[in-house]
Amino acid sequence: MKTILTLIALYMSLAPLEAQWAALPTPNIPRTADGKPNLSAPAPRTAGGKPDFTGLWEKISNYGNNVTVEVKPADIQPWARELVKTRLENLGIDHMIPQCLPMGPGYITDGGTTAGGITKIIQTPAVIIFLSQDLTYRQIYMDGRKLEADPNPSWMGYSVGHWDGDTLVVETNGYNDKTWLDRSGHPHSEKLRTTERYRRTNFGNLEYTMTLEDPAVYAKPWTLKMGAKLAADTEIIEYVCAEAAAKALQHWAGKASDDEKAEVKVAPETLAKYVGTYKTLDVWNGEAEPRFIEITVSDGVLYGQLRGREKVRLLAQTDTRFSGFYGLGLRFLLDAQGKVTHLAEQHVSGDYRFVPVK
Repeated sequence: MKTILTLIALYMSLAPLEAQWAALPTPNIPRTADGKPNLSAPAPRTAGGKPDFTGLWEKISNYGNNVTVEVKPADIQPWARELVKTRLENLGIDHMIPQCLPMGPGYITDGGTTAGGITKIIQTPAVIIFLSQDLTYRQIYMDGRKLEADPNPSWMGYSVGHWDGDTLVVETNGYNDKTWLDRSGHPHSEKLRTTERYRRTNFGNLEYTMTLEDPAVYAKPWTLKMGAKLAADTEIIEYVCAEAAAKALQHWAGKASDDEKAEVKVAPETLAKYVGTYKTLDVWNGEAEPRFIEITVSDGVLYGQLRGREKVRLLAQTDTRFSGFYGLGLRFLLDAQGKVTHLAEQHVSGDYRFVPVK
C-alpha cells in the first residue's frame, strides 16, 4: 500500500487549491434569472467576428494516464514500450511534476493535476496566451508566421495558429524530448508535431482535439478528443512546485511491483459481493458530472473501470482493500451483514466515496 500512496502523491495531491477571489462574480457574462452563469448561452465573439476563447477553463480529459489507449502496441517502438514499463515500475519519480519541470504537450492532454487541470486563455488578434497555475505560459502566434523548419528544441515548443471557419487550428513543433506524453511515461522525440483544433460550442464549453505525429516513436499519427468547461466566478491561483518538491522526493520510495508481491488471495464469494456499478458521492476537482466505477470479476480476479477509461486489474492487499486503480487504491466498506455500503477511492487528500447504483 505504501507504493500506492507514493504514486498518488505525484498525481492526486496536486489537485488545484481553492482559488482566490472565489466569491467575486466574473463580470460581463450572461446569467440566468437566479444569477448563475448561463453556460448554455451563445459563444461570444471578438470585434473581428471570430469566436472568443478568453476565460478560465477546467479541462476534461481521459488521457492524463495514457494517451496511447487507442494506439496498437505494434505501432509503438519496442524501446518506448520498455521505457514505459520502467517508468511505471519506478512510480513516475522522473515525471516532470516531481522534478518541477514544464509538462510540454502534457498541459493539453492532462486534466487531473494542478499543472494540467486549469488554464487561463487570453486572446488577442496577433497572439493567444495560455497560462497555467504552475506559472508556465504558452504563446500561439496568429500573425501569419510559419513554423520553423529547424527549431531550437524547447519545453513548450513553438506554436502558430489560424482560423478554419470558427475553429482555431494550432500547429506546434520544436519540443525537446525531455517531457512525457502522459503520466504512464510514454515518450516522444524532438520530431513530435501536434495539431490542435478548438471549438467553443457555447458560452460554457470548449471541444478540442489533438493529433500527435512522431515518426521516430510511433508508426502512425493519432487523435485525442477532449473538452473544457468555463470556470466562472473564480480566478486562477499560482502553484509553485519547488516549494514542496524537495520534501516530497525524500519520501518517494518503493516500486510498483511491490503491490504484486504483497497480493493476497480473496475468496470468490467475497469478490462476488463487490461486483456492480458505483456512483460518486463526493465531488473531486470541481467536476460537474458524476463519475462511475464498474467492478467486475473474472477467473478469480477483480477488475475496476472508471467509466470512459480502460479496465484495469486490481491487486488485493486485504479482503477489502485493492491497489492498481490507475495509481489509486480502492477500499470496500461493509455493514454488519457484509453488504457493501460504500466504495472508497483512496487519495492522499482523503477518500472519495462512491455508492452502489441500484
